Amino acid sequence: MPNGYGPLQMKRGFVDNEQKVDAEIQFGLAMRRADKVAEQAQAIEKLGYDYVTTGEHVFFHVPCSNAFISLAVAAGATTTLKLMSTITLLPLYPAVLAAKQAAALDVASGGRFHMGIGVGGELPREFEASGVPVSERGARTNEALEIMKLLFNEDDVHFDGRFNQLSGVTLEPKPLQQPSPPIWISGRKDAAWRRAARFGTGWLPYMYTPEMLVESNQEIAKYRSDEGNDSAVDPGLFIFFCCHEDNATAVEYANQRLSKQYNQDFSQMIDKYAIAGDPDRCAERLREYVDAGARTIILSAASPMSYVEEAESFMAQEVLPRFRR
Repeated sequence: MPNGYGPLQMKRGFVDNEQKVDAEIQFGLAMRRADKVAEQAQAIEKLGYDYVTTGEHVFFHVPCSNAFISLAVAAGATTTLKLMSTITLLPLYPAVLAAKQAAALDVASGGRFHMGIGVGGELPREFEASGVPVSERGARTNEALEIMKLLFNEDDVHFDGRFNQLSGVTLEPKPLQQPSPPIWISGRKDAAWRRAARFGTGWLPYMYTPEMLVESNQEIAKYRSDEGNDSAVDPGLFIFFCCHEDNATAVEYANQRLSKQYNQDFSQMIDKYAIAGDPDRCAERLREYVDAGARTIILSAASPMSYVEEAESFMAQEVLPRFRR
């Protein structure tokens, strides 16, 4: 992977010497491997990204890490990168354990942790094996978010909920970032929009078109207002990509990876939900999402493992500089 890039302080749309644009864009890159975490994180930092991220599952169609573990390793191997879980499957954790791990990681990293949160559910057997009814995942997530907020900010916490009872407990140390590490709510539908409006610092949808992104941001703003909260939810996006000098190869690589990862045929969905093509095509697609409102964009390479590093380098060298100030 190449180095020498400074932090990507990017702006909306393509930038040339005569064009001025206004809203800062930050980019993250998801780690594709569960091993060699320190090396991956260091390479991502050298590429100039703002975030290093990783997802998690207990069981999945492809190997998966645990976000808290991998990001702790990444924290020790880097100095400036923000660390984002994309995403933590919050209903699979006891609420107080998730709060403890999030606070501990934020402290250990010097206040660099961002917690992406989702409800999961695409693999019901993962929930069954964890002893969590899949039908309760939304309610458990909402209750856990309430508990985390209390534990991050208060002492002698009491809570009597549907799934959790706390009788005068205090979390120490509390996160360095107060009142909480940023909370990015992930998902695709109305329930996730409402959760983002109620609990979120940011909104991080996936498998989204630009049109879906516009609609979700509008609805979240309405729900936020209904909550009596006049602060904005940061608009983000998690998206798979494959950048290659040949368009057809990029699309085929993305289809191979995503079809395997999600155990279904993705051939008709690549152009709709991913960024795949040569550098010009990738930049064109990325601009569509920026114009739709995305300001924090997490990229995840969708290609065979043999091409991942090249795809990541190609994106950093040939596409992202077009969005730099």
